[in-house]
Amino acid sequence: MSFFKNIQSVNQQIMLPIFNENNFKFYIKREDQIHPTVSGNKFRKLKYNIKKAKEMNKQEILTFGGAHSNHLLATAFMGKIEGLKTYGIIRGEELKKLNYNSTLNKCQELGMKFIFISRDDYRKRNELDYTKSISDLYTSAYIIPEGGTNELGVLGCQEILSSEDSFFDVICCPVGSGGTISGIINSSNDSHKIIGFSALKGSGIKNVISKFVKKSNWEIYDDDFFGGYSKIDNKLVDFINNFFEMTGLMLDPIYNSKMLFKIINLIENKKWEFGKKILIINTGGLQSIKEINIKLKRKGCSIIKQ
Repeated sequence: MSFFKNIQSVNQQIMLPIFNENNFKFYIKREDQIHPTVSGNKFRKLKYNIKKAKEMNKQEILTFGGAHSNHLLATAFMGKIEGLKTYGIIRGEELKKLNYNSTLNKCQELGMKFIFISRDDYRKRNELDYTKSISDLYTSAYIIPEGGTNELGVLGCQEILSSEDSFFDVICCPVGSGGTISGIINSSNDSHKIIGFSALKGSGIKNVISKFVKKSNWEIYDDDFFGGYSKIDNKLVDFINNFFEMTGLMLDPIYNSKMLFKIINLIENKKWEFGKKILIINTGGLQSIKEINIKLKRKGCSIIKQ
């Protein structure tokens, strides 16, 4: 496939008793089906960044991420396809002494070189002095911020919604670095309500989103779901497995499953205060399941069935 053409994903209706009993029209936009490696919002956010790098005749891409980052894997893959060297600045200096997980192994197979830094230094990744020092070290690299969230990343995410999505009252989206929901807000209609479900509590993500959008038809839930980012327990595992059995749709354990869990919980407890025509943006990320299952087995917990 060409990574630079316009792609529209399908909306799949989800028929569950909780939705039918309460007269909800509930659909999931299958962004996860765009590509097996560069799926969902990762394709959208890299599309114009990679295009810009090639226009600038850059030979390298440098970006940031954690050990389980879907963004790192997508960047490594697209760099390989487009003939660009890739570098990943990885959060956690201690990781370079350990065996790589499946995500980092795949990135390495695709040619990505790793730069492990301390978690304290990683927190400086968006500071001007730090980004300048990186630019000075990697002069031939095009630098993409963590998660691909910049103006070009948001521009790509503005292509997620289509004209047929004007049917919906509410559009729900998981939130990490804020680029995906920013693009959705920018391309939304005035009648839409955009709800984001943050993977991190108290992350200051509202300030990030506000830099990219002018509309006010959005809000963020940032409850401390299941103990924090990438945290998972038996309750969430059961939810993922039951949802798959009932719908045939597998959810990732970090973003989409927690969003769906929260939405269904709000509906069940009569606390859903928005419209009944709901569109969920499925951003992909299934590659994280393998590594999460390894951790669950070590704890003696249930695992996600695949």
